[in-house]
Amino acid sequence: MSPEATAALQQTRFSTVDGVIVAVYLGLSLLIGVMVRRYARDMTSYIGADRKIGTWLGVATMLGTEMGLVTVMYSAQKGFTSGFAAFHIALIAGVATLLIGATGFIVGPLRRARVLTIPEYYGQRFGQRVRVLGGILLAFGGILNMGLFLKVGSKFIVGITGLSGEGWALPAVMIGLLLLVLIYTALGGMISVILTDYVQFVILSFGLIIATWMAITKLGWVNIFETTQAVLGEKGFNPVAEESNFGWTYVLWMFISAGLVGCAVWPTAVSRALAMESEKAVRRQYMVSSISFTVRFLIPYFWGICALVFIHSSTEGADLKALFFPPEGSGVEAIDNLYALPVFLGRLLPPVLIGVITAAMIAAFMSTHDSYFLCWSAVITQDIVAPLRRKPLTQTGRVRLTRLIIFALGTYVLAWGLLYKGSDDIWDYMAVTGAIYFNGAIAVLVGGLYWKRASSAGAMAALVAGGAAIFGLGPVQQLVGLQFRDPETGEWVQRLTGAEVGLCSVGLAITAMVVFSLLLPDRPKPQATSSSPQPAT
Repeated sequence: MSPEATAALQQTRFSTVDGVIVAVYLGLSLLIGVMVRRYARDMTSYIGADRKIGTWLGVATMLGTEMGLVTVMYSAQKGFTSGFAAFHIALIAGVATLLIGATGFIVGPLRRARVLTIPEYYGQRFGQRVRVLGGILLAFGGILNMGLFLKVGSKFIVGITGLSGEGWALPAVMIGLLLLVLIYTALGGMISVILTDYVQFVILSFGLIIATWMAITKLGWVNIFETTQAVLGEKGFNPVAEESNFGWTYVLWMFISAGLVGCAVWPTAVSRALAMESEKAVRRQYMVSSISFTVRFLIPYFWGICALVFIHSSTEGADLKALFFPPEGSGVEAIDNLYALPVFLGRLLPPVLIGVITAAMIAAFMSTHDSYFLCWSAVITQDIVAPLRRKPLTQTGRVRLTRLIIFALGTYVLAWGLLYKGSDDIWDYMAVTGAIYFNGAIAVLVGGLYWKRASSAGAMAALVAGGAAIFGLGPVQQLVGLQFRDPETGEWVQRLTGAEVGLCSVGLAITAMVVFSLLLPDRPKPQATSSSPQPAT
């Protein structure tokens, strides 16, 4: 990066007072984790908060988890590159969440089963082999999915505070934030996560409203729409336009990944349902949360659009245009567009307010990381290690192992964030990596909950078939020949998009579930054996 580019990116209103505001908030989060440690007595309290979460606290903590800083960043990136056309994802997410709440689809029966994790349900319905395989795929896809969270979130902190995007600053921020999240999550478990998520929900809601109002006041409604039209044309408003970054295949893929999966199958969202006090509270929580599931996409998309408009139409952002949009043929490489949002907010917000907004974004960062660390570590303990052990793990042993895995996952996230060099948009990367788990999980959950003839062989086949979604990831496509270099431009060209690979693997998983269940049905259980769900262990 040139000295001019570095200087331009470091222009911000972040002050010492703002740093103090952020430090006080971080200290509060750490204190909560230390104070609630004594309540994490066993796995039900450690990862399920004793199943005593009410509706409104559930709504707050679900928004706190699902609207993480990585969500803000990848959504802003979509708004920056695709304009108002990206809003279709927010609409899909909101409508799907409302329908799940109204019908109780998947989440209702899971809550009745009194399980702590989704693979635990696999074990109840299909046996331990399916539980272990499901746990392995869930952990693999989920851990890979969160691999870029730390780096993306740290880029926001670096950008808004005016630190250098090169050298020591980014790794130092990554390590500092990671240690904070690891400590309070490992100590307090789900109780710590929910309490901090509630505080984060309050701060985040305040920050979203203020920053959005200031962006509109600064740029003006008419200017925002006119500049988007001038820069992006029809594709900035219509997701299925001829030159759109989306298209009908992508929209259908978003209905599955951002809609059905995002609220009813994705484990960090479902973990809130499994911690609720009753099935009625679960359904009420989802219906109310449909608003927040829409907002968590909608506002960051709009922020990304405002960053685009700021760079193209304002005098304060004029020096950024050549950095993010260098002239064709100039030989200058564009700056990573993930920096567009934090640089925009760093120049837009005044001192003190920028500290509050930064604290809100760090709150969003932590509220996602804590839930993901806890979710994946619990799956590894409950659904992989414990079923494979001949000697049962004690409750104390399970909690201790889960804490150790949390720290191991933290090491992975740091290393993966520094090493991964894929060219995928962050949202597309997350959709593909998450699909490694959820494409098979959709077939297994729907089949297990709603089809009596679903068998363990069908479940195993569906899980394996769903894992084919990994071929939608850029580096994997390059390795197996699904991408090739254009000899004229030198750029990678896809034979199949990530959305197309995802849809194919969903269809493959459903087909495998049906075919193998019919060909290899389970043997009838002895009459003396109860088929009712057993309490979670």
